[in-house]
Amino acid sequence: MRYKLIALDVDGTLLNDDHELTPGTAETIKKIAEQGTEFVLCTGRAPGNSIPFMKQMGLSGYVITHNGAATVNIETLEIVHEFEISPLTLAPYLDYCRDNGVHFDVNTTFALYVQGAAGLSQEALDMYKQFMMVPKELPRWADLSEPIVKVTVSGHKDELDKVYADWSKWDNSEFNVLRSGDFFIDITHKDSSKGAALRKLAEKRGISAENVMAVGNYYNDISMLTYAGLSIAMDNSPLEVKAAAKAVTASNNEEGVKLALEKYCLEESVR
Repeated sequence: MRYKLIALDVDGTLLNDDHELTPGTAETIKKIAEQGTEFVLCTGRAPGNSIPFMKQMGLSGYVITHNGAATVNIETLEIVHEFEISPLTLAPYLDYCRDNGVHFDVNTTFALYVQGAAGLSQEALDMYKQFMMVPKELPRWADLSEPIVKVTVSGHKDELDKVYADWSKWDNSEFNVLRSGDFFIDITHKDSSKGAALRKLAEKRGISAENVMAVGNYYNDISMLTYAGLSIAMDNSPLEVKAAAKAVTASNNEEGVKLALEKYCLEESVR
């Protein structure tokens, strides 16, 4: 068994465009887990809307969430590690959003906060519902009981193209500012990434990089793709993501994860 730890991105990778986990993909993952391989979801999502997929597949272990900003044990909900952001350093980004009418939310490991949550548009509410999240009203910084690990900006692609272009001109040395999807920009701690979190987890489990496999589809996946011994990009990935991977599988709407796992991980005896 060459690959002892397999990291899977969720949206655009594990799930199809309807945000569904297909029965065929779930069954293949279960078979490989029965061989003794560990799986970890490595996602921009929070624990609350990623752990259900682990349980749906009958998996134990960990989820790497918020693009590497927090790793959580799915049974105990123990935070294995998290990268905290200082609220004061976020001020220029949040002021920009307020001045330009750009939607943002503030995330702790387990909660999501929005300014004016009670007056959210139906479009925003539908987005959060799609990702199984219920936003809370953003309190004063002093009243937050948990560390901030991520700020997510969301909107139409052309709007976020402008935001990302503007912020790219700033000194972002305190943060990791990255596109986590066509409709999202995430701000996390400068040392936070999927790759860094996956490395920490692999080291904790005593697994070398050559025995790690990673599958992803977007720019926020590049750090884990370049870390893993075997890295696979989805066919629906941008060219830069495909270039960072060692192989390319079918798209998320064609069960690309299932096909990759069957090719590289499923022992002949259980096919």
